[in-house]
Order: sequence, then C-alpha cells, then structure tokens
Amino acid sequence: MLPRIFCEVCGNDLDSEFVRCPFCGAEREAAVQKTSRSALRTVNLERGLPTVEQALTRLRREIVQGRALGFRVLVLIHGYGSSGEGGVIREEVRRLLGCLREQRQINDYLAGEQCDRRSGHGRQMARRFPFLAKYLQAPNPGISLVVL
Repeated sequence: MLPRIFCEVCGNDLDSEFVRCPFCGAEREAAVQKTSRSALRTVNLERGLPTVEQALTRLRREIVQGRALGFRVLVLIHGYGSSGEGGVIREEVRRLLGCLREQRQINDYLAGEQCDRRSGHGRQMARRFPFLAKYLQAPNPGISLVVL
C-alpha cells in the first residue's frame, strides 16, 4: 500500500506518481526533501470533514507538536467554506490564532488573503522565510501561515 500524499498548496489527496497537482497545478516537492527537522509543516484541518471543535483541537495539538519538532512555520489548510462567504472553521481558526498571538503562544500568523509579496505583511514574511515563496505568490483565503 502506498503512503497517502497531500498537495501542500490545496490539500487534496494525490497519487504518488503525480509530480504536479491536478487540482491546483502546484509542483510536488521530492519526498527526499521532507525531513522531520524541516522548517515548514503543512496541516490540512479540513481532512476528514471535522466539526469546528475537532479542527480547533487538532490545531492546538499541531502547534504544540510543531514547536516540539522544531518547525518554524505551519501552513494551515482550513478552506474557505462551501457557501463562498467564508466557512466557520476558517473564522474560528483565525479567531484562535489571534488569541494565541496575543497570549504569545505563537509568534505571528498571516491570513491567506494577505499572502502576497506585494503587501506589507506578506513582504515581511517573504524576507523572514524565503521557503514560503510558493505560498506568497497570490492571496488564498483557504489557508493561514503560522509562525511558531
């Protein structure tokens, strides 16, 4: 049985033979480059269609684990919502991230709408974390970047 692979940009399941995601067109990184000590970890909070509380519990757990494993940034895939107006999970994740930043449990976060190197906050993130280049090319309201 082959391991499950997820697109780091859109979060969709991929077959292991795909080099490029058929959903969003993003190129998949080589498996050799992935180590437990890399600077970036992608977390798909939508996987399994969780309730809001389940997604927030997973987010808290991933923040603790990410920090313990030495990750610098978490890319959260929370989706935008099926209504087209923004989903409840997205809103609650952003609310929790704001609280965690105020409590200094995370250093910072960037909402996907600001994921653009031309915006002020996006430009700062690109300078601090050059490995985020593919996430800072265009706004994406379905993700958030968390600086641990």
